[in-house]
Amino acid sequence: MKLSTARLSKISLLVGLTLAATACQKVQSDETVSAQTSVAEAEQFITQSEQALSELSIEVNRSEWIYSNFITEDTAALSASVGEKYTATTVKLATVAANYTQLPLSADNLRKLNILRSALVLPAPLDPKKNAELASISSELNGLYGKGKYCFDDGRCLTQPELSAIMGESQDPALLLEVWKGWRDIAKPMRPLFKREVELANEGARDLGYADLSELWRSQYDMEPDEFSNELDRLWGQVKPLYDSLHCYVRGELNEKYGDDVVSKQGPIPAHLLGNMWAQSWGNIYNQVAPEDADPGYDVTELLAQHGYDEIKMVKQAESFFSSLGFEPLPDTFWERSLFVQPKDRDVVCHASAWALDDKDDIRIKMCIQKTAEDFTVIHHELGHNYYQRAYKNQPFIFKNSANDGFHEAIGDTVALSITPNYLKQIGLLDEVPDASKDIGLLLKQALDKVAFMPFGLMIDQWRWKVFSGEITPEQYNQAWWELREKYQGVKSPISRDEKDFDPGAKYHVPGNVPYTRYFLAHILQFQFHKALCDIAGDKGPVHRCSIYGNKDAGTKLNTMLEMGQSQPWPEALAVVTGSKEMDANAVLDYFAPLQTWLNEQNSQANRQCGW
Repeated sequence: MKLSTARLSKISLLVGLTLAATACQKVQSDETVSAQTSVAEAEQFITQSEQALSELSIEVNRSEWIYSNFITEDTAALSASVGEKYTATTVKLATVAANYTQLPLSADNLRKLNILRSALVLPAPLDPKKNAELASISSELNGLYGKGKYCFDDGRCLTQPELSAIMGESQDPALLLEVWKGWRDIAKPMRPLFKREVELANEGARDLGYADLSELWRSQYDMEPDEFSNELDRLWGQVKPLYDSLHCYVRGELNEKYGDDVVSKQGPIPAHLLGNMWAQSWGNIYNQVAPEDADPGYDVTELLAQHGYDEIKMVKQAESFFSSLGFEPLPDTFWERSLFVQPKDRDVVCHASAWALDDKDDIRIKMCIQKTAEDFTVIHHELGHNYYQRAYKNQPFIFKNSANDGFHEAIGDTVALSITPNYLKQIGLLDEVPDASKDIGLLLKQALDKVAFMPFGLMIDQWRWKVFSGEITPEQYNQAWWELREKYQGVKSPISRDEKDFDPGAKYHVPGNVPYTRYFLAHILQFQFHKALCDIAGDKGPVHRCSIYGNKDAGTKLNTMLEMGQSQPWPEALAVVTGSKEMDANAVLDYFAPLQTWLNEQNSQANRQCGW
């Protein structure tokens, strides 16, 4: 109430002030009631949202499972329909959640609201027609990848896992180039679909109050988006000297094998020669670059064959590792409902994945297992997701997730770091543990998989975030992709590429809309977790020789963190196992310290000019 006191008598002034005070008290009372009502509404909204999302997630998970295992036009349509429904629901909930975040709610409820608001990967616009269009595009992109094949002149048409096997085994540059190029041809039709998908998802992100999809994705890490980007730069800066030493050594060895015409002594490495369809991990070329005296005397792929390991036995062995840490066995439904072997009668998405269909006990994996050392490790990785999913099953629905998405990817890999020679002997795969003189070879093999991956794990989303923000235009998709691959990885396309190509689409996570920075974070976190768990287990030897297999103390500490789900900011979860609230790549450097010394010596002795 506004009073003009200049012309009021003392009495009238007092009356006026009394009336004003009464009126103000009424306004304050109304505001208090309104605030209380708003808090109650917000709490009710959260409860109803969790119930609705929990019920809808089961429908989504089932339709996605069926589609991934039976790729047809009908299952694609069903998947798109349910996906449209789920996206529309989550967008509406995210929009409403944004209205409650300024209320004096409990810390748990504020956290739930912020997760609701930022957890979308592909937020659809509020327009129902655009939502339907986005769901259809997303389903079509996934199908194009899942049905992708390359056909040779002799009539053989091979799937991605079959083509990847050639990339991992062949040393014929011409064949490797044909397979490399052939698989990328399947991605060309994705380009216009991806362009439209970005437009729609960016519109959806703006409807939620974000500048673009990049800002939304980077808002999911309990810090400001730009602060998170700086954190990634800091972590990569810690690791880059080790990667540079590895790159220099591998390039030099490949140059000696193939000659200057195929691999130059300087500059980036051609992407088709690194033993992997995407040059993301280089472990398959270990035999080509390993020092002569570093052979540990065994090959896990051969050991699996010698000891009669089929696909199921490989999964059983991975389960036994988690059991040795004190985790409960996998449920019978896991064995009844998982997909372990690629079917011969239908198209499936072979990319390995872990599922929790009911967010309780119906956990499964889906992968076309190859009886190789690589897939033995991948199985441990996927079961890590499953054990994490089951550990947080009693959390409220919104907290049924990992502390951040890097944690989810790191858990299985942390366990896989314990697949040491000593562990292989314990489970009867290996007769004798090689002595310490073989450590360089073992560390080199590990680095070709782990350290080589790190810049790839970082650059995928560096590219996408720039696409989402408009810094990379559709006319620059492929050019910018290879510029970033060269910047971070020192890897180049083996042949000329142009904007008719869409090479990002040849990597599942791009058409599948799976954020990728989580894998970079996981490669930092797994070494940090491993070192901390080895300390808990009381291991006094070199960290690269440590195995936590059979140690219940380590398992208990790990499970304590897993049970937290996403209920606390990730630094709190990190501190449970490591004692620190900061991600730190020094554990990576500690693990590979003997190797980095050796790499630098080799590069110096060969007078190699490192860098690109």
